[in-house]
Amino acid sequence: MLSTRGGTIVPSVSAETDIAAPAAAADHDPMPPGSGEVAGRSADDAAFLAALGGRVRHARAVRGVSRKLLARTAGISERYIAELEAGRGNVSIMLLRRIAGAMGTTAAELVAENAADPPDWPLLQALLRAASPERLAAVRAMLAGGGPLAGPGTAPQRVALIGLRGAGKSTLGRRLAERRGWPFVELNAEIEAATGLSVGEIFALYGQEGYRRFEQAALGAVVARPGPLVLATGGGVVADPLTYETLLSAFLTVWLKAEPEEHMARVRGQGDLRPMAGDGAAMQELRTILTSRAPLYARASATLDTAGLGIAAASDRLAALVATRLAVAAG
Repeated sequence: MLSTRGGTIVPSVSAETDIAAPAAAADHDPMPPGSGEVAGRSADDAAFLAALGGRVRHARAVRGVSRKLLARTAGISERYIAELEAGRGNVSIMLLRRIAGAMGTTAAELVAENAADPPDWPLLQALLRAASPERLAAVRAMLAGGGPLAGPGTAPQRVALIGLRGAGKSTLGRRLAERRGWPFVELNAEIEAATGLSVGEIFALYGQEGYRRFEQAALGAVVARPGPLVLATGGGVVADPLTYETLLSAFLTVWLKAEPEEHMARVRGQGDLRPMAGDGAAMQELRTILTSRAPLYARASATLDTAGLGIAAASDRLAALVATRLAVAAG
């Protein structure tokens, strides 16, 4: 059975950084979104609200935020969130803004309804917002047929492990670093060192959005270091498009994959007794997170399924996989 180093645990099963901020003072809840509005609604309106609810549910799952914690953070009742996600009613733009802010995203991204947008559209938007005027001019020229921005880069002599809490990133990452004689770095430890705060304190003070800013800055600092290294990331690193793209570009990324029951057991093995294996709600929450994040985790350079493996066997397979991938990239 794999084990990983403990950390801040939230009431529901989640990744290392999947923590919602404590509740702000809740307002008087508005009428649930479905109250008195369903009758007479057009099919187009109903389809839009159903899609909006699905986007809210997906954004919440990717970030590992339970419905209860999202409701508390946004100062809105859990019932309201449930009705919204079910597509059973309208929602004011201000309430949607609060919900989006509690998840570290924007209302614009939740209401975007163009199904033809490419999957990387959120990343492209983030890159464009962060680009210099010169870079934007180069992008415009490229899109107008002026040629590529740059040629392909070389594969880095660096490895980053991604995956949900309980995947074994810290345990296997340390072993891999020892085998290769490389430094081992945990991104959460870098964030805590830079801020002087624990991960839990960061979420309490700054919420999801604040944590993601610190995460992005810490990753940038790690990338700027010279030489090879092995990096263990937080489970929610895939939630921010720009941060995740930086990771994919600068590291050979490996998704450590496991079955939901194994994630649950490993988290419990770290000493957290709240996500009990018999708790159907906790298991469903974990399955939802895994399902929502799977397409993002799958963008990694390689996948290692640790299901049913002990530490030694998983460590051997990871070392062999990394050696092969780095040799191919160098060859």
